[in-house]
Amino acid sequence: MLPQLVTVGYRRSGGRRLRLYVPVVPVLLVLSPLLLLGLLAGLVACRATRVSPGGALRGVGQLLWALPGTRFEIQEGRTAFLVSVR
Repeated sequence: MLPQLVTVGYRRSGGRRLRLYVPVVPVLLVLSPLLLLGLLAGLVACRATRVSPGGALRGVGQLLWALPGTRFEIQEGRTAFLVSVR
C-alpha cells in the first residue's frame, strides 16, 4: 500500500517545534511531470548499465510497499528532525 501521509517534525534550537503533515497523493500529482522525467532517466540508466528495467521497478515498488510505519530521526546538537510515514 502506498503511504498516504508523511509527518515531518522539526525542533529548532530554541525548543520550538514545527510539525508538517504532507499528503502524498496531491504532492505526487503536482510533481508528476518531474516524476516522468525521473522515470525516463532511470530507464536510460538501466539501459546504460545493463540492469533489467522490470527488476529495478520491482525493487522500487517493494521499497514503497515497506514504507508505511517507518520513522527516522536526525538529531544534531539542539536541533532534531523526525519523519514518520503513515
